[in-house]
Amino acid sequence: MALKFISAEEAASLVKDNDNVGFSGFTHAGCPKVVPVEIAKRAEAEHAQGNSFRIGVFTGASTGDSIDGALARAGAIKFRTPYQTNKDMRAALNRGEFDFFDLHLSQLAQEIRYGFLGKINVAIIEACDVTEKGEIVPTTGVGITPTICRLADIVIVELNKKVPTKLRGIHDIYELQDPPKRREIPIYEVQSRIGLDYVKVNPEKIFVVETEKDGEGGGFAPLDEVTARIGNNVAEFFVAEMKAGRIPAHFLPIQSGVGNIANAVLGSMGSNPEIPRFEVYTEVIQDAVIDMMQQGNISFASGCSLTVSNEVLHRFYDDLAFFKNKLVLRPSEISNNPGLARRLGIIALNTAIEVDIFGSVNSTHVNGTKMMNGIGGSGDFTRNSYLSVFLTPSTAKNGSISCIVPKVTHEDHNEHSVKIIVSEYGVADLRGKGPKNRAVEIIEKCAHPDYRPLLHEYLSRGVKGHIPQDLYACFAFHHALAETGSMMNTDFSKYRKP
Repeated sequence: MALKFISAEEAASLVKDNDNVGFSGFTHAGCPKVVPVEIAKRAEAEHAQGNSFRIGVFTGASTGDSIDGALARAGAIKFRTPYQTNKDMRAALNRGEFDFFDLHLSQLAQEIRYGFLGKINVAIIEACDVTEKGEIVPTTGVGITPTICRLADIVIVELNKKVPTKLRGIHDIYELQDPPKRREIPIYEVQSRIGLDYVKVNPEKIFVVETEKDGEGGGFAPLDEVTARIGNNVAEFFVAEMKAGRIPAHFLPIQSGVGNIANAVLGSMGSNPEIPRFEVYTEVIQDAVIDMMQQGNISFASGCSLTVSNEVLHRFYDDLAFFKNKLVLRPSEISNNPGLARRLGIIALNTAIEVDIFGSVNSTHVNGTKMMNGIGGSGDFTRNSYLSVFLTPSTAKNGSISCIVPKVTHEDHNEHSVKIIVSEYGVADLRGKGPKNRAVEIIEKCAHPDYRPLLHEYLSRGVKGHIPQDLYACFAFHHALAETGSMMNTDFSKYRKP
């Protein structure tokens, strides 16, 4: 049947108040950029007339400003899951303007299928091609696209002419069966392909909006001394592990989280001559991966999105013949699947907001209350990896905050899952160590020297027991920050002895 072409404004009119809307993409990559802005304008117009207009927003991960920013500023959101990074979205959810459900990224598609989160009414997908047979070829991010396309009543396709149609062939679209019919995912090597290179949709429910929009990817911050030292510490640790026989000589697949530190670590690995070519099995493929592929340091990358700067994206498009044999993009329930992480022996590299001296990690909440971004995929990989590594600078805010604290104010990853902590000062290896020895290792290897006496003082106060925690003073660092503006002003004498 012939495709139905409509304007972005007409597409927005198909979305009703209280609808649940699923968006393609994963980070800014692969996200629609025109229709969400029109939905935001419609919400503003309805609100001006005294009418209600808010929608549930379901995405693969974070999005570009055209979705999260525009909808948050318009007050158009009733519910948001599973992850976000937009400053306006973050401010609105921390003000309590809508409900935000932080969720492991691998779980969202199946929880939608299970009916746990309500019906998806509309799916809005960015594509580089769509056929009259209902074959939708995503752009640079997949996320939850297969599931929302199948379940939604209406599928709006933003056909982005800026993305070459020859991108077709880079995707591996595979949707899990639900229990009790689920079987193993037949991926046994990073480069395995098991699905289609398009999303199959009933063409009767497709509406097409033609667009021509560049990606919303900004560049990475310049490498500074702290991130460079973290990267070098990680690379040197991996070399030592190979020499000790704890990492195979041919290495293992790497998962790397989002951001400047993760990007810098990959760069340091690539520049270390003792680390062999390796594969990447991750969620976001960042600039460093593309650079290292072209340099011959990475042999293959599997991910959910191509989360790169616009400069790197155009370089990628210009050399698709080279990259198509070295890269695959999958749905998030496959890219982040815990079973595959364990099967493939993935080494997980993720960043922390704060780490406590006993090895627990806070990835999500500042001072335990303010949501930063969300847990993302870090939990999918951390608990199921061959080796879980968390990266953090020792301090923040010019030293007024220690990222190594007596007790994290929100716990996303407990000590049972966290194996290695790395800061610019060194590497804390927590494997096989009890709580007291973990604490000494973290303080001496990762904490800033200015904070080590305070952390040792806290450890000496702890009650006798397996974990020497002092429940009266465990948040003394955070109290001092709130009261004086610096954790360096912590005074344990103010607290009752346990």
